[in-house]
Amino acid sequence: MDRESRKDDPGSTTQELKLEQAKRESEEQRRLAESEQPGEAAQHERRSDKAAYLKQKLAERERSEARTRD
Repeated sequence: MDRESRKDDPGSTTQELKLEQAKRESEEQRRLAESEQPGEAAQHERRSDKAAYLKQKLAERERSEARTRD
């Protein structure tokens, strides 16, 4: 299953989505470290920041879901 179809899959759990964002963040940080051009580095930094932000929002969603279950 590709990235786009997973994103829209109602069966994807918050935990799965959070894990995917953690992987994206890590990958973009690796690419940032390997970047040779300033524009390329900036692009990878923005992508890493976005993945970190989404991971944080998913953690908030996970806590909210846990409170709702209790």
